[in-house]
Amino acid sequence: MKRKVQKPGRFFILASVLGALGLVALARLPFHRPPKAAAGRQQPSANHPTTVGLTGDLVIAKLLDRNRQREARLQQYSVPSTYRVKNEKGAVRAEVRAVLRYQAPDIKEFKIVAESGSGLIRSRVFKPLMEIEVETAAGRHRYDSSVTANNYTFNLLGEEDVDGVHCFVVQTTAKRADKYLFNGKVWIHATEFALVQVAGQPTQKPSVWIKRVEFVRRYQKLKEFWLPLKNESITQVRVFGKNILTIDYDQYEITQASGAAP
Repeated sequence: MKRKVQKPGRFFILASVLGALGLVALARLPFHRPPKAAAGRQQPSANHPTTVGLTGDLVIAKLLDRNRQREARLQQYSVPSTYRVKNEKGAVRAEVRAVLRYQAPDIKEFKIVAESGSGLIRSRVFKPLMEIEVETAAGRHRYDSSVTANNYTFNLLGEEDVDGVHCFVVQTTAKRADKYLFNGKVWIHATEFALVQVAGQPTQKPSVWIKRVEFVRRYQKLKEFWLPLKNESITQVRVFGKNILTIDYDQYEITQASGAAP
């Protein structure tokens, strides 16, 4: 009996899908390294509040509370997004441009407007990521990967600036080994208690062929809302080297917001 040999191309697709699970771990992500700690110690002020009495659990609780308030006011938006996979030499293997539309409270939909490159990557990597985001928004995703005390322990590490935004830095440690959870850090706006950046690695390697997965999600402020700016997942695959998956979000159009802050 002849043994069926898996083609390298198909194996790459499988590895890319598994590596992309790092993005799912963020429940919705380094296009650069995590920022260095700000030099010196800031005196407490409106933009640099004191950390005295704060804990990681308290910062996360404030984040979740502010998120609920912002989500209650965000009714609808649309944004062009670009999904792209490159190899370690920078060559693009596949790309999809789509428009993401969100309608409160739980509807997301994607419309693909252009695509090129490997059909396998587009169908086995990009499409599942879009489907998971739609299912998560609708509450149909069966895995709870939310950044809450149910899944993580939190430790306040200190303060850092990210592109001029002062943040509390909280270390997240998953309570169980799960490919949909991660160990890493979250950077939370020190006064608005909004996510600015999340970085980490899945707690469980999705495959013995994958040596390491690192990912980052960056956020941007638009009006009173903090929405995704860029995701990047770097997957080190044995034999095949490094593969880079990015998701870029272009210009958001917030078409309706009720009770928005001035």
